Amino acid sequence: MELEGQIALVTGASSGLGRRFATVLAGAGAAVAVAGRRLDRLTELVAEIEAAGGRALPVRLDVADASALAGAVDAVESGLGPVDILVNNAGIPDAKRAHRMPLEVVDAVLATNIRAPWQLSAEVARRLIAAGRPGRIVNISSMAAHDYRHDGAAGLYSVSKAAIERMTEVHAVEWARYRINVNAIAPGAFLTEMMEGMIGRLGTSEQELAERWPRRRFPSPELMDSTLRYLVSPASDAVTGTIVKIDDGQHGR
Repeated sequence: MELEGQIALVTGASSGLGRRFATVLAGAGAAVAVAGRRLDRLTELVAEIEAAGGRALPVRLDVADASALAGAVDAVESGLGPVDILVNNAGIPDAKRAHRMPLEVVDAVLATNIRAPWQLSAEVARRLIAAGRPGRIVNISSMAAHDYRHDGAAGLYSVSKAAIERMTEVHAVEWARYRINVNAIAPGAFLTEMMEGMIGRLGTSEQELAERWPRRRFPSPELMDSTLRYLVSPASDAVTGTIVKIDDGQHGR
């Protein structure tokens, strides 16, 4: 229970990796605010965490709404306490070629994948600095930031995740003096709700896609648990500005 007494905020927690990350942090002893657009799913997740002996709070939030972010942090502080750990997980794909992408899709991807984590990180950091308290921020990137192929159709997603990694490095430098560590995890293809939707759009099957990779499988999301716990725990006190790639050997180096 190395996170006992810590307050965590996880965005995009209503499904996929965000849901998993929230349960991992709760299992390590943190009280977790789970944020997302689907309140019914958040409520179910809170009930699951509480049934396991943890503490959690649902926070309805569309991270693309810039005016709602500070209020969401206020809600966490009122319900659980000041945020010590922020996991910027919320993100959306684009699934279109650049020359066919309408402006509304461009705006949605940039608002969700870049502007929101930038603003939310700054909001949490501002409060930590004012209180003189250390903190941990983990941004969820993607191996798409490092590898984009001719048969892909998510170019702006790839660009946005590259921006997230540079943002991680920049914030780590700016906030090191305040003992706020900022790191990122760049997953490869794990079988999540987002990935299942992408497989459907590609018109292929899970196994056909997995056959392209050396281990011919989709790795289990549980294999990221230890990395997340490390990056938010006292054991990683000297680690900041680091991008951890977890891709099961799917991508060349």
